[in-house]
Amino acid sequence: MNTTEKAPVLVGVDGSDSSLDALRYAAKIAAALGAPLRAITTWDYPALIDLCPTPGWIPDEDAADILNAAIGNVFAGDPPAELSAAVVAGPPASVLIKESRDAEMLVLGSRGRGGFTGLLLGSVSSTCSTHAHCPVLIVRHERHERHDENAERTES
Repeated sequence: MNTTEKAPVLVGVDGSDSSLDALRYAAKIAAALGAPLRAITTWDYPALIDLCPTPGWIPDEDAADILNAAIGNVFAGDPPAELSAAVVAGPPASVLIKESRDAEMLVLGSRGRGGFTGLLLGSVSSTCSTHAHCPVLIVRHERHERHDENAERTES
């Protein structure tokens, strides 16, 4: 890495609400630091893919669609000038930990798309927070609908 370039704020994006919140927050941090923003989506073949291949499924294209949709959703067609986006093959935690070597900070959502929905912290966030080579910020997704329901109950 060129030492005159600022290290990017790295953000993992899987299309979940939590990762969209992480992308928004990472953009604010990158702007505040005057650093570039690097959004990464990973893909990996499921363990049993050879036994039951899915016809027509192209995982890297699917991952690119998820990343592009997330960027479009978060930035409404006006992404930051210093945003770079990448789709990388490999398990999410391993890829993000490797990428964190050259990052100013790693920003992740607290929960992704997989695993057990009742957990407060997903496996990727947990693993990255332990093994990343830079500071890690985990953004918790706020469920705004629930807050609105509670507000209506107290007003009644």
